[in-house]
Amino acid sequence: MFFDFGPKSGTLLIFFSQGIVFSFLLLKKGIQNQNSSSKWLSLFVFLCSLYIAPFMLGYANWYQGGIKRETLFFVPFQQLFLLGPVLYFYTQSLLDASFRLQKRDWIHFTPAILYLLYSLVVFVTDKLVLSEYCFYADGRDKDFSLWYQIAGLVSMLFYLLLSLRYYVYYKKVAFETVSYAESVLFRWLNHFFIAFLIILVLRVLFFILNPEWGQFGRKFWYYLCFSALYYYIAISGFSNTVRATIPLSDSKSNLNEADKQKSKDNSLPDLDSWKTKLEKLMLSEKPYMDSSLTLSDIARQLNTRPKTISKIVNQGFEMNFNDFVNHYRVNAIIEQLKSGQQNTKTLLGIALDCGFNSKATFNRAFKKHTSKSPKEYLVNIS
Repeated sequence: MFFDFGPKSGTLLIFFSQGIVFSFLLLKKGIQNQNSSSKWLSLFVFLCSLYIAPFMLGYANWYQGGIKRETLFFVPFQQLFLLGPVLYFYTQSLLDASFRLQKRDWIHFTPAILYLLYSLVVFVTDKLVLSEYCFYADGRDKDFSLWYQIAGLVSMLFYLLLSLRYYVYYKKVAFETVSYAESVLFRWLNHFFIAFLIILVLRVLFFILNPEWGQFGRKFWYYLCFSALYYYIAISGFSNTVRATIPLSDSKSNLNEADKQKSKDNSLPDLDSWKTKLEKLMLSEKPYMDSSLTLSDIARQLNTRPKTISKIVNQGFEMNFNDFVNHYRVNAIIEQLKSGQQNTKTLLGIALDCGFNSKATFNRAFKKHTSKSPKEYLVNIS
C-alpha cells in the first residue's frame, strides 16, 4: 500500500495538505498583487509542510524499506537552516516597502546550501558510487542527526531574534516618521513571533524529554503541536496580507543621522524659533487633518530636512512625530466637541475629519492625551 492511513499519519496528512494549499494560495496572491511578503510567507509555509513530511510518511510505514525508505533517506525534507532566514526576510518584506533582496543577503542561505550539498554527497556516495549504504550504514535518517537538529534549533532562534529586533526598529521608524503609525504596526506579526517562539520552546522541551531524535514514534505530539501552530500562521498570514507602506530603508539614514547629531549636541540652533514656525504651521495650515501625513511632508512645507523636524519634535516638544500630530488632532476634536458638533456628527465622523484613520487609533490617542475616553470626556462637558 502506497500510504498506510492511521490516526497519526492521517492527522498529519491533513495539516500537510492544507499547508501545501495555503502555500500555493499565498504564492498566487503574491504574484497577482506583486507582494513579495506573500511570496516569502508562501515559502515559509511550504517549508513547514515539508518539515512534518518525514513523520507523516513514517507513520504511514515509509521507513519499512524499498524506494519509499530511500526517498525519506536521500531527500532533505527538513530544511532547518532555511526556515530562519525565510522568516527574517518575510519580516523585512512585510515591514519595509523598499525591501529588495541584495547580494549580501545570500550569505544567510549558506548553511542551507551546504546542507543540500552534503545531502547530495550522501546520495551520490551511497547510491551511485558504492551502490551500498555507507553514510546510511546505521539505518537512520540524516535529517534527525543530533548535530543537525541542535544546529537547526540555534539557527531558528537566532533568526527569530533578528526578526524581533527588526520589528522593534520598524516601530521606532513608524512613530518617528508617519502620523498613522498605529495603523501600520502589523500587530498580527506579534502573534506570528509568539507562535514561532512556542514552536521553538516545544522543540527544546521535547528534545529534553526525548533526545533520541532518530526514533520518530515518540514525538507525535510535538509534530501535532508544530502542525497546529504553523497552520495558524498560514491562515493568519493569508488573511492579514497587507502591503508595506513605509520605505524603511529610506528612513534609516535620516534617523541614524539624527541620532548621531543628538548624541553630539543635545540642542538645535534656534530651537525656539523652529518650534514657533512648526506650531504656526500646524495651527494655520492644519496639516494634521491629512490622515497620511509624514515627517517629510512637514519638512517640505517648512523647506528643511526631515531630520530637522524630527529633532524639533523630539527635543522641543518631547514627543515622537506620531504623538505630536495626534496631539493636534485631539485638540481639534475637543474644540469641535465644545462647539456641539457631536449633535450633528458621530464621534468617529469628527475623528476622521480631524485626521484619524480608524476608531481604534482615535480612542487610544484621545485617552493618551486626555486620560479619558471620548465618551467619558463627553459626559464631563455635557
